[in-house]
Amino acid sequence: MTKADSFGFNIYDTYFIIATNDLIILFSFLFGIIGLGYWTMLKANRKLSKWLNFTHIVLTFGGILIIWILSQLYRESIEEFDFNDNLTFAIYSIALITVFGQIIYPINIVSGLIKSKPSG
Repeated sequence: MTKADSFGFNIYDTYFIIATNDLIILFSFLFGIIGLGYWTMLKANRKLSKWLNFTHIVLTFGGILIIWILSQLYRESIEEFDFNDNLTFAIYSIALITVFGQIIYPINIVSGLIKSKPSG
């Protein structure tokens, strides 16, 4: 990938083109914010739910990995339209689950702030 590469997707009749470099910066910023939240909770000596942490991490990285793997399966033949259509639906579904799974992060942070401080 180079800075000249771009990522494009369409929604109905509108095509959105995003430079790969901008997408990398966006993801870095988002992961930095998430990491800062976890680090702040660690420094504030607040206990987070291990189950919610695990779920958030699996949905974030697992969803991205599955989307990347599925995107490699696209077929070039015009006769495979149904396969590509179903594959696109699967990718969008997993992306939606991954995005909605990010709601777990603020729930975990708020629940960690509400819980009493661990002794010790």
